[in-house]
Amino acid sequence: MILSGKTIQDHVNDNLISITPFQEISIQPASVDLRLGKEFLIVDDVSSPYLSTEQPANYREMEVTEEGVIMIPPQTFVLGTTLEQISLPNQLTAFVEGRSSIGRLGVFIQNAGWIDPGFSGQITLELFNANRVPVKLEVGMRVCQLVIAQVDQETEGYQGKYLFQKGTTPSRVYLDPEKKKQ
Repeated sequence: MILSGKTIQDHVNDNLISITPFQEISIQPASVDLRLGKEFLIVDDVSSPYLSTEQPANYREMEVTEEGVIMIPPQTFVLGTTLEQISLPNQLTAFVEGRSSIGRLGVFIQNAGWIDPGFSGQITLELFNANRVPVKLEVGMRVCQLVIAQVDQETEGYQGKYLFQKGTTPSRVYLDPEKKKQ
Protein backbone atom coordinates (compact mmCIF):
# COMPACT_ATOMS: atom_id res chain seq x y z
CA MET A 1 0.00 0.00 0.00
CA ILE A 2 1.39 3.40 -1.01
CA LEU A 3 1.24 5.96 1.76
CA SER A 4 -0.76 9.15 1.29
CA GLY A 5 0.85 12.53 1.79
CA LYS A 6 -1.12 12.92 5.02
CA THR A 7 0.21 9.61 6.36
CA ILE A 8 3.75 10.60 5.35
CA GLN A 9 3.31 13.91 7.19
CA ASP A 10 1.99 12.06 10.28
CA HIS A 11 4.93 9.62 10.18
CA VAL A 12 7.40 12.52 9.94
CA ASN A 13 5.68 14.27 12.87
CA ASP A 14 5.76 11.04 14.90
CA ASN A 15 9.45 10.45 13.98
CA LEU A 16 8.63 7.11 12.32
CA ILE A 17 10.11 8.52 9.08
CA SER A 18 12.98 10.99 9.17
CA ILE A 19 13.40 13.54 6.37
CA THR A 20 16.02 16.17 7.22
CA PRO A 21 15.76 19.04 6.45
CA PHE A 22 12.00 18.78 6.04
CA GLN A 23 9.64 21.33 4.54
CA GLU A 24 5.86 20.89 4.57
CA ILE A 25 5.51 22.32 1.04
CA SER A 26 7.14 19.10 -0.19
CA ILE A 27 4.21 16.90 0.86
CA GLN A 28 2.20 15.80 -2.18
CA PRO A 29 -1.02 13.71 -2.34
CA ALA A 30 0.87 10.36 -2.37
CA SER A 31 4.56 11.28 -2.09
CA VAL A 32 7.03 13.79 -0.72
CA ASP A 33 9.23 15.92 -2.97
CA LEU A 34 12.98 15.88 -2.38
CA ARG A 35 15.39 18.63 -3.37
CA LEU A 36 18.60 18.65 -5.33
CA GLY A 37 21.75 18.63 -3.22
CA LYS A 38 24.97 20.47 -4.00
CA GLU A 39 27.35 17.63 -4.95
CA PHE A 40 27.64 16.27 -8.49
CA LEU A 41 29.94 13.71 -10.07
CA ILE A 42 30.60 12.92 -13.70
CA VAL A 43 32.71 10.09 -15.11
CA ASP A 44 36.23 11.31 -15.78
CA ASP A 45 36.40 10.28 -19.40
CA VAL A 46 40.07 11.30 -19.64
CA SER A 47 41.24 8.71 -17.09
CA SER A 48 38.45 6.17 -17.70
CA PRO A 49 38.53 4.56 -21.13
CA TYR A 50 35.64 2.31 -19.99
CA LEU A 51 33.57 1.48 -16.90
CA SER A 52 33.66 -1.92 -15.23
CA THR A 53 31.83 -3.76 -12.47
CA GLU A 54 35.21 -5.03 -11.27
CA GLN A 55 36.61 -1.73 -9.94
CA PRO A 56 35.54 1.75 -8.87
CA ALA A 57 34.95 4.23 -11.67
CA ASN A 58 36.95 7.45 -11.82
CA TYR A 59 34.75 10.48 -11.30
CA ARG A 60 35.38 14.17 -11.14
CA GLU A 61 33.28 16.78 -9.41
CA MET A 62 31.03 18.91 -11.57
CA GLU A 63 31.20 22.61 -10.93
CA VAL A 64 28.31 24.35 -9.24
CA THR A 65 28.23 28.12 -9.68
CA GLU A 66 28.26 30.50 -6.71
CA GLU A 67 24.55 30.98 -7.37
CA GLY A 68 24.02 27.24 -6.87
CA VAL A 69 23.44 26.38 -10.53
CA ILE A 70 24.59 23.29 -12.38
CA MET A 71 24.55 23.02 -16.17
CA ILE A 72 24.12 19.48 -17.43
CA PRO A 73 25.53 19.19 -20.95
CA PRO A 74 23.48 17.52 -23.71
CA GLN A 75 23.37 13.71 -23.70
CA THR A 76 25.24 13.60 -20.38
CA PHE A 77 24.90 11.33 -17.36
CA VAL A 78 25.59 12.90 -13.95
CA LEU A 79 25.35 11.60 -10.39
CA GLY A 80 23.81 13.94 -7.85
CA THR A 81 22.29 13.67 -4.42
CA THR A 82 19.25 14.78 -2.53
CA LEU A 83 19.55 17.67 -0.13
CA GLU A 84 17.57 15.63 2.38
CA GLN A 85 18.74 12.69 4.41
CA ILE A 86 16.04 10.10 4.96
CA SER A 87 15.54 7.25 7.37
CA LEU A 88 12.91 4.56 6.87
CA PRO A 89 11.71 2.08 9.48
CA ASN A 90 11.91 -1.66 8.77
CA GLN A 91 8.27 -1.87 7.63
CA LEU A 92 8.40 0.85 4.93
CA THR A 93 10.08 0.88 1.52
CA ALA A 94 10.31 3.66 -1.05
CA PHE A 95 11.21 4.49 -4.61
CA VAL A 96 12.21 7.68 -6.35
CA GLU A 97 10.45 9.16 -9.35
CA GLY A 98 11.61 12.26 -11.17
CA ARG A 99 9.19 15.18 -11.06
CA SER A 100 7.19 15.47 -14.26
CA SER A 101 8.06 19.16 -14.58
CA ILE A 102 11.78 18.30 -14.69
CA GLY A 103 11.21 15.35 -17.02
CA ARG A 104 9.44 17.66 -19.45
CA LEU A 105 12.71 19.56 -19.73
CA GLY A 106 14.30 16.32 -20.92
CA VAL A 107 16.08 15.49 -17.67
CA PHE A 108 15.47 11.97 -16.43
CA ILE A 109 15.98 11.59 -12.68
CA GLN A 110 15.93 8.33 -10.81
CA ASN A 111 17.86 6.26 -8.35
CA ALA A 112 18.98 2.71 -8.84
CA GLY A 113 16.08 0.60 -7.65
CA TRP A 114 14.09 0.56 -4.49
CA ILE A 115 15.04 2.17 -1.23
CA ASP A 116 14.95 -0.76 1.12
CA PRO A 117 13.24 -0.81 4.50
CA GLY A 118 15.67 0.37 7.18
CA PHE A 119 17.69 2.55 4.76
CA SER A 120 19.19 5.71 6.20
CA GLY A 121 21.21 8.33 4.31
CA GLN A 122 21.09 10.69 1.39
CA ILE A 123 19.78 9.34 -1.90
CA THR A 124 22.13 9.34 -4.85
CA LEU A 125 20.32 10.45 -7.99
CA GLU A 126 21.09 9.51 -11.56
CA LEU A 127 20.43 12.46 -13.86
CA PHE A 128 20.48 12.24 -17.65
CA ASN A 129 19.99 15.19 -19.99
CA ALA A 130 18.33 13.69 -23.07
CA ASN A 131 18.35 17.03 -24.90
CA ARG A 132 20.65 18.47 -27.53
CA VAL A 133 21.08 21.60 -25.39
CA PRO A 134 22.34 22.03 -21.81
CA VAL A 135 19.83 22.07 -18.95
CA LYS A 136 20.26 24.38 -15.97
CA LEU A 137 19.18 23.11 -12.54
CA GLU A 138 19.37 24.90 -9.20
CA VAL A 139 20.62 23.40 -5.96
CA GLY A 140 17.70 23.22 -3.52
CA MET A 141 14.97 22.89 -6.15
CA ARG A 142 12.44 20.07 -5.86
CA VAL A 143 13.56 17.49 -8.44
CA CYS A 144 12.10 14.12 -7.45
CA GLN A 145 9.36 12.46 -5.47
CA LEU A 146 9.81 9.84 -2.79
CA VAL A 147 6.92 7.36 -2.95
CA ILE A 148 6.67 5.35 0.26
CA ALA A 149 4.93 2.01 0.64
CA GLN A 150 4.27 -0.45 3.44
CA VAL A 151 5.75 -3.92 3.08
CA ASP A 152 3.59 -6.91 4.04
CA GLN A 153 5.68 -7.62 7.14
CA GLU A 154 8.50 -5.96 9.03
CA THR A 155 11.95 -6.78 7.67
CA GLU A 156 15.38 -7.02 9.28
CA GLY A 157 16.24 -3.79 7.50
CA TYR A 158 18.82 -2.78 4.94
CA GLN A 159 22.44 -3.52 5.86
CA GLY A 160 24.02 -2.99 2.43
CA LYS A 161 26.96 -1.02 1.12
CA TYR A 162 25.03 2.25 0.76
CA LEU A 163 23.67 2.43 4.32
CA PHE A 164 24.37 5.87 5.85
CA GLN A 165 25.73 7.26 2.58
CA LYS A 166 26.35 11.00 2.58
CA GLY A 167 26.59 13.07 -0.55
CA THR A 168 26.84 11.71 -4.06
CA THR A 169 27.93 8.08 -3.88
CA PRO A 170 29.31 6.33 -6.97
CA SER A 171 28.58 2.69 -7.78
CA ARG A 172 29.98 0.17 -5.34
CA VAL A 173 29.03 -2.84 -7.48
CA TYR A 174 32.62 -4.06 -7.25
CA LEU A 175 31.93 -4.77 -3.54
CA ASP A 176 29.10 -7.22 -4.30
CA PRO A 177 29.65 -10.58 -2.56
CA GLU A 178 29.82 -12.50 -5.83
CA LYS A 179 32.58 -10.16 -7.06
CA LYS A 180 34.72 -10.98 -4.01
CA LYS A 181 34.56 -14.73 -4.72
CA GLN A 182 36.12 -14.42 -8.17
